[in-house]
Amino acid sequence: MQFRPLQDRVLIRRLESEERSSGGIIIPDTAKEKPMDGEVVAVGPGVRDKDGTVHPLDVKVGDRVLFGKYAGTEVKIDGEDLLILKESDIFAIVVAVEKKKTKKAA
Repeated sequence: MQFRPLQDRVLIRRLESEERSSGGIIIPDTAKEKPMDGEVVAVGPGVRDKDGTVHPLDVKVGDRVLFGKYAGTEVKIDGEDLLILKESDIFAIVVAVEKKKTKKAA
């Protein structure tokens, strides 16, 4: 199914949380907290200002983002649980940083 959010809304797939604690204890589904990060699946065209100009969103499909624990509305599309929220509910875009290799002086 094709899905395109309206205005400044974003469709997000929550990333799976760890099933084990750092000590190796398995955490049941009922005790897990909902992840607060996810991958952007679809974005709307942007928000219109008073003049009718569309301002595009800062996030794009494929971005990994952080958002509030209780933000947005949960929906089920094609059997998959997704989340729709406004761009303003997104706190940050997670950017992967490569570690630089340092040369050791001999």
